[in-house]
Amino acid sequence: MKNTISSLMVLAVLLFGTSANATLKNDKITLKPSMALEYNKLPSSADTISEAFSNGMFYGRLRLNSFYWDWQNEDKAGSVKDGRAMGVGGSIIYKSAPLNRVSATVGLYTSQNPSFYRMDASEVSYLKAGKDTFSRYDTDKTGNFGMTVVGQAYLQYDIAKTSFYGGRQIFESVFTKSNDTKMIPNTFDGISAVIKDIPKTAIKLAYFASQKLRDHTVAHDVIAYNGWEENDDSGVNKNLTVARIGNNNSLSIVCVENKSIKNLKANISYAMVPDVVSNLALEAHYTIAVGGEWRVAPGIRYMQQFDNLGASYDVANLAGNHVGYNNARSLDSNLLALRLDVKNKAFLGRIGYSQIADEADIIAPWRGFPTGGFTRAMSQYNWYANTKTYMIRAGYDFSKAKLIPGFSIMARYAIQDFDNKKDGVQADSSVIHIDARQNIGKNLEAKVRLGFVNMDDSILKSNGVDYKSDTSYNEYRFELNYFF
Repeated sequence: MKNTISSLMVLAVLLFGTSANATLKNDKITLKPSMALEYNKLPSSADTISEAFSNGMFYGRLRLNSFYWDWQNEDKAGSVKDGRAMGVGGSIIYKSAPLNRVSATVGLYTSQNPSFYRMDASEVSYLKAGKDTFSRYDTDKTGNFGMTVVGQAYLQYDIAKTSFYGGRQIFESVFTKSNDTKMIPNTFDGISAVIKDIPKTAIKLAYFASQKLRDHTVAHDVIAYNGWEENDDSGVNKNLTVARIGNNNSLSIVCVENKSIKNLKANISYAMVPDVVSNLALEAHYTIAVGGEWRVAPGIRYMQQFDNLGASYDVANLAGNHVGYNNARSLDSNLLALRLDVKNKAFLGRIGYSQIADEADIIAPWRGFPTGGFTRAMSQYNWYANTKTYMIRAGYDFSKAKLIPGFSIMARYAIQDFDNKKDGVQADSSVIHIDARQNIGKNLEAKVRLGFVNMDDSILKSNGVDYKSDTSYNEYRFELNYFF
């Protein structure tokens, strides 16, 4: 079948198995497996305003991201068409030196789209992966591709072990992620704080008035949907339109992580969009040494979604098709995810399971995937109501094993059991996802990502006549990152 890969190849990858530990690191910066940046060297303190600027530091990055999406059943005249996209560009981030504990960060990002490897402006609605390398809204309005934006711009104040941030910023939490896997990170406009003054405890607070998704050139509402103009994230609830909830919503987040108990990392997080929805997440991971360098680590995540809307219209299904939902006007729901890791210095094996209550779909338009780290595979959204997912993953860092310098590989296999009675949810599927990463020196990384999704084409819709669409596909990605 077009959507499968050699079973022998997959088995080999899974058996000896990106490792969760693979990174690209130089003296100034680390590119983590999540594609988030960690700064290894920061500017020294300044005594004057001129020193605050002259002692500042630049962090440069060149990158390329290319995508090809290959549907099994391409319908060129209908709703699906094979897609391709490429982003070429990078970023310049400047951090000023702290003056009286105050510093500033500005990040300029650009993503340009070579004409030889992109779809026509009239075809951008067909794009899946790769749509974030440009702004569909801008292209639709002007016919032009490419975008250059201020992705970060904030002031920072540090005192003791507490930092305050104000402006456009990255905020990593269970709900929100930079998700910088394309060309430009997902960022938010507002204020936040990170407090580490309590021993073995980290507290994160945030209030965001707006969001700027990766494929937007201007900020937009944190949750309201209005086509490509407002929040058009793949995880947005399309029932929550600007006409219904306005476009001045805010997002507040509180996260508390504690490591007081040896080998236990526990987290409680709360997010709220007033008068719309709120979410409480509890998470814990416990590491157990089992001999030598080997460890096992069971983990659990529970999310409870609360309806603050009290809608007089249907809201439960993200896409707006509420057939099969028990209470279509409620956003109440919950999620349970479990995982078991087996790992040493170079190897990571994982078994994961998640289930969503048979209530509403989970709302997650902030790139912090509810099942991420447990059962989510590349490009998959498995937090629809009454969905169960089973996942096995293996990764091996050949560099840490001192076998192949800079090379790591990861593969996962997931079975997604969606609710056949819900017409607004896709058909059951199986997913194979493979990442291969090669670091070349301290500054250059090449990465290949492959996804193979096989849909069940025998699922009848509620009318007993039509079948759910067979949207099986193969996905191919290639990425380069160079730091200077």
